[in-house]
Amino acid sequence: MKALDLIRRAGRSLKSAKVRTILTSLAIGVGAFTLTATLAAGNGIRDYTDRLISNNFDPAELIVGRDPEIENSGAPNTSPKEYDASVSNLTVGGDGSSLQIKQVTAEDVEELKKYDFVEQVRPNYQVQARYITAPTTDKQYTLTLQAYNPGQKPELEAGKLPEKGDIENGTLLLPTTYVELLGFKSAADAIGKEVSIATAQPFTEEALQEYFANLQMGAATGGETTAPEPTEQLTTYKVAAVTKQGAASLSFAGLPVMLSNEDTGALYDFTTEGTQNHGKYVYVYVRVKGGEDEQKALDAKAALKEDGYYVQTSQDIQKTITQFVDVLQILVGVFGVITVVASVFGIINTMYISVLERTREIGLMKALGMRGRDVAWLFRIEAAWIGFLGGVIGSALAFGAGTALNPWLTETLGLGEGNSILIFDFGQIAILIASLILVAIVAGWFPARKAAKLDPIEALRTE
Repeated sequence: MKALDLIRRAGRSLKSAKVRTILTSLAIGVGAFTLTATLAAGNGIRDYTDRLISNNFDPAELIVGRDPEIENSGAPNTSPKEYDASVSNLTVGGDGSSLQIKQVTAEDVEELKKYDFVEQVRPNYQVQARYITAPTTDKQYTLTLQAYNPGQKPELEAGKLPEKGDIENGTLLLPTTYVELLGFKSAADAIGKEVSIATAQPFTEEALQEYFANLQMGAATGGETTAPEPTEQLTTYKVAAVTKQGAASLSFAGLPVMLSNEDTGALYDFTTEGTQNHGKYVYVYVRVKGGEDEQKALDAKAALKEDGYYVQTSQDIQKTITQFVDVLQILVGVFGVITVVASVFGIINTMYISVLERTREIGLMKALGMRGRDVAWLFRIEAAWIGFLGGVIGSALAFGAGTALNPWLTETLGLGEGNSILIFDFGQIAILIASLILVAIVAGWFPARKAAKLDPIEALRTE
């Protein structure tokens, strides 16, 4: 019997039992719905992650440090380590917990610049600024300060950025949250206006020792000892652009105020002078010549690791983020698979009932010369039809619901224009439906085998 005839006959058989066919198809359709939505969510999150990385990291830059913690993709390793007086303790938690990090020194920076493949070394400055203010207000506001990264693509409310390279010295990028606070009428009004950032020079160890010595002497003599005042510096900058919170920005603590690398370095030197952190950095950005080519970046990473550095590429950061996405996708996908597995028993049950109800029909077909192999394939194709219908129904419902909910989900999650949390890939959907057809065929294998082995004479005698 020809395959096309078997497909048509199987379709007619299922059509004669519409309710049973639809209910069995819906069982597998639930799994198809879950798996289609899971795949779409994974596509959307990966697409958003790609945009997140491309907007916040230069693929040609490596993050280079002297401590293994640089390559740590999870929570900081706070297990006890051998104490090293030359290594700084950095605060890592709100509870005051600290982590001993071996930092990159000024000597390391000069050494990195000597590599043939290195185009630029840019320190990651950690500046503790006190406040920001402007001539238009008498109020002062706390801020997060950061050096401008030419590889980043911050979204602007007003102003413009250089096409390449750093912003001009003496200018800064001001977040929209400060516009009204500093007394500007609008983001456009803030462009070219002056703002001031206050930083303080910390007490040196010598100053503190002198203070405590005087304090002890004063206690002994009954005199008063005045605590030393920190040296404060107020530096004025012009607003070059106003940045806004973008959908693909990695600013979890609010948008930072950005200065040029040279200006940030000057503030860093001022705020760390006389301390053990002066001239030291948790990590530096190393730009590789032609590093847009992933292989060149990996070769540079390997060379630096051989010399005792710890390195992360933008691809490493992306993998770290997608690891969490993959785990969540697997967890959700498991529920879909469980649903499909449960529906397999429904298909087996439906096909067994169909075989029992059509025993005389099977006997007649065999008596008329239909081979057992064709009988078996007839029932397998019926099972395939059920898998096909379930896959199409589930995937179509997932696509329709996802398309309708995408705008709302995008707005709720704050992904911004041009981003979707659900991205449907019709190639994936086709593979999913084909897989469900295969699962249904396997589920109908044993009922089909039973039908193929029926004795035609005994089958014809069945009431």
